[in-house]
Amino acid sequence: MPTLLDPHARGRVILVGAGPGDPGLLTVRAVEALKSADVVVHDGLVDARVLDIAPAAAQRISVAKRRSRHTLPQESINALIVAHVKTGAIVVRLKGGDPFIFGRGGEEVEAVRAAGLPVEVIPGVSAALGCAAGAMLPLTHRDWSSAVSFVAGQCKGLTDQDWSGLAGKGRTLVIYMGVATAEAIADKLMADGVAPDMPVAVLERGTLPGARALRTLLADLGPMVGREGVQSPAVIVVGEVVQLADAEDKLGAWATAAEAMA
Repeated sequence: MPTLLDPHARGRVILVGAGPGDPGLLTVRAVEALKSADVVVHDGLVDARVLDIAPAAAQRISVAKRRSRHTLPQESINALIVAHVKTGAIVVRLKGGDPFIFGRGGEEVEAVRAAGLPVEVIPGVSAALGCAAGAMLPLTHRDWSSAVSFVAGQCKGLTDQDWSGLAGKGRTLVIYMGVATAEAIADKLMADGVAPDMPVAVLERGTLPGARALRTLLADLGPMVGREGVQSPAVIVVGEVVQLADAEDKLGAWATAAEAMA
């Protein structure tokens, strides 16, 4: 199978993780792939500076996705990639974060392989890792957490999923795409036995200009997201390790403000 070690190989797909936002977090291998691209099929949240690494002559195609608003359905994205590869192009499928963590990279690999075409994957720094590092929030810690789980907050049938055991003492839960459903997520976790006073952080625009790290308690998660006007992209971290983060204590600040107004 052709790889980046064979720069003359044509007609292939390279799935590339663009990281959480900051272009400085791209891997060297990701930069090499972008420089070889004839076509870049990219997510909407990829920084323009990352796209600029591709040759000026490379075709750039946005397949941006937003909640309930997709430029193209996934099946059409798969078909688009395959069609360009069949012309002999090197197609870089550029994804925010890591292709295999809530990036639908697995589906795209399956589609390309089903078409009998070569594909490889270059991992990226996932949003959870990048945002947590920016907030000095260790997802695992010898004294506080020996397990970490990643879940999606926008999956179908959210209330029917079994998250029991994913959050609580000694565990860290990271929730992607959970801003719009933050209140339902908090209710779900508390119904599954997580204490209402479990520390929670919301990491907004991690690694990007204007990044915010906000801390509260689980019972206040939904209200805090509303009070602070939190917008995507953001990840939610639930667990005792949140106490170690460089994050604003928004519940304490709100309580102080309320007392001052009384």
